[in-house]
Amino acid sequence: MSDFFSGKVALITGAARGQGRAHAVRLASRGVNIIAVDICRDIPTMDYPNATRADLDETRDLVEAEGAKIVTGVADVADQAALKAVLDDGLAHFGRLDIAIANAGIVRYGEDEDPIATWNDIINTNLTGVWNTCFLARQPMIDGGRGGSIVITSSSAGLKGTGTHKTGAQAYTASKRGIVGLMQVLALDLAPHNIRVNTIHPTGVASGMTMNDALAKMVESGSPEIMAMQNALPVQILQPEDIADAVEWLVSDKAQYVTGITLPVDAGFTVR
Repeated sequence: MSDFFSGKVALITGAARGQGRAHAVRLASRGVNIIAVDICRDIPTMDYPNATRADLDETRDLVEAEGAKIVTGVADVADQAALKAVLDDGLAHFGRLDIAIANAGIVRYGEDEDPIATWNDIINTNLTGVWNTCFLARQPMIDGGRGGSIVITSSSAGLKGTGTHKTGAQAYTASKRGIVGLMQVLALDLAPHNIRVNTIHPTGVASGMTMNDALAKMVESGSPEIMAMQNALPVQILQPEDIADAVEWLVSDKAQYVTGITLPVDAGFTVR
């Protein structure tokens, strides 16, 4: 697979930690150069901390340790102009774009002090931010004439909802399900250009989004939402590298005829 990947360029959002970092490091190890984006600041409606600039710098160091080149930038994916500025910087450095991984996403676990703000922030990041990423990646991939691959990080919640009155979980599920419809439209739109578009649907993955005080409090309280979120296989939580395994396959020549699919990497959550 290294010959296939060598010299390609990937745009990855939410790249400062967790799944985004794992994708960046994995693809870098295969010879892919990286354009890494993260917001690097907290969002008031979230009840856990976001990644920091230091986290993004660590991703940069890990990618460079694999022998790949990387351009990093701080941008909110909900801000198309800011995201475009980072992508334009990467295109100026590398001159091409072959892969886009729309990975950035947020959630709120606890009760909502301002449900409207919570809803808007989650939808803006998880759905509008994905649309912004795909919209900006579309033309450089078409112009390259080499085809390409877009992978959108959805969630097991994008396939199977769990009952809750909390706005954060409702918005998260709605956004992750909306991503599927967007993916299907884009897969059809871009197929004539040999650009493939797919969603990936992880169960819980060890990251800043899951390893924090807000989620720990829900677990300790025996929250019904947490009790409902159990995997079929005997594993409580996956590692980011487990998802990187699947993403690496989706963007590779091994999946050259795979487009428009929803790929669960969920330890059987959706069939439980």
